[in-house]
Amino acid sequence: MITKMEFPAGRRLRPANIGIATLSLVALIAGVAFIGCTKEKISPELADSSPLAEGQRIFRFDTFGDEQYWTDTARLHEVVEEHLRPLKALGLGVKVDLDKLNLLKFVMHNPFGTSGTKELLRENAVVGIQATFDKEGNIARIGITCAFCHSTVDNALLPGIGHRLDGWPNRDLNVGAIIALSPALPADKKAVYESWGPGKYDPRFNLDGKNTPLVIPPAYGLAQVKNETYTAEGPISYWNAYVAVTQMGGQGNFSDPRLGIDVKHSPDMVTSKLPALRAYQYSLPVPPPPAASFNAAAAERGNALFGQTCLVCHVGATGTDNNSGKLHASAETGVDGAYAARTANKAYRTTPLRALWQHPPYFHDGSAATLVDVVAHYNRVRTLGLTVDQQRDLVEYLKSL
Repeated sequence: MITKMEFPAGRRLRPANIGIATLSLVALIAGVAFIGCTKEKISPELADSSPLAEGQRIFRFDTFGDEQYWTDTARLHEVVEEHLRPLKALGLGVKVDLDKLNLLKFVMHNPFGTSGTKELLRENAVVGIQATFDKEGNIARIGITCAFCHSTVDNALLPGIGHRLDGWPNRDLNVGAIIALSPALPADKKAVYESWGPGKYDPRFNLDGKNTPLVIPPAYGLAQVKNETYTAEGPISYWNAYVAVTQMGGQGNFSDPRLGIDVKHSPDMVTSKLPALRAYQYSLPVPPPPAASFNAAAAERGNALFGQTCLVCHVGATGTDNNSGKLHASAETGVDGAYAARTANKAYRTTPLRALWQHPPYFHDGSAATLVDVVAHYNRVRTLGLTVDQQRDLVEYLKSL
């Protein structure tokens, strides 16, 4: 039984990242705030008092009290206060909510210094990060929310700055590098976190010490999906509670005897919020593919091929046979089994097919860089016998989902 845990909390900015971020901020200072501001908002803020609006507030802004970890233990408030400039934050994949951004105040607070980062936090414009300040204007507490990993922006203004896209996985976010900024971590653990790279996270490393990071999954299109995790250990509220308590450091209760986890806090700041959070996640639609992003005629041929070769596992409207309880051994699908071996079920579910155009790389570990790689993998492992042209058609169909 686990009663006390160490929770997981930088990548150097590549020259290209620095250049893009610098140009972005120069453009801001030049007064181009109007660019893209009239673009339709895909995830507008709900202002009513409905359960859906409450769920959105929880998803975007509720830390579940995890400041206790990120501030008191990881001391990331010190890092942000003293070292994290907006350029570096953008380079780490952190996103800025254009609808919260006060451009004039941001520029006045020096967008090239840590004071610019603090101003963004004061404006509540940093997606997935919450901060409070003391009377002297220093960061007193800092925490993260669900949106940190499971929202991005549409780049309506500039790269990394735009309208929120809730449920879209932030595949630019280098979570491990951000965690590794903590001055409380030893060098060996920092090295593990820094090895993950953008868009990946290991939700068990702080529990078992093993390192097999996963790609951050989408949080949209879940309404008809019974089990959201790659290994189907429970429904969406199970995973929400697991992440909130064991990964974010939220002050709540979570227990799973299969994994030897039993964490309790009083008061419990998580459990009562799970129904509204789930309702909001269920409401997030699958984003349609961009216009002219696939060949319609080829996709139609690919649809027929999909029915002949893929529907055994990707069944029904959800595209997964896991709704009926089916799981697959790693050898069956030809994917690495190291992560599954660390879980309660020791196997993988069939991943629902939703907006595949939006979130490469693929498979639980990102081992397939493109949909071409996905189709080639299964053509080989499942001996489908598809020709090059048939594989191409199947890829076009997958792009259309």
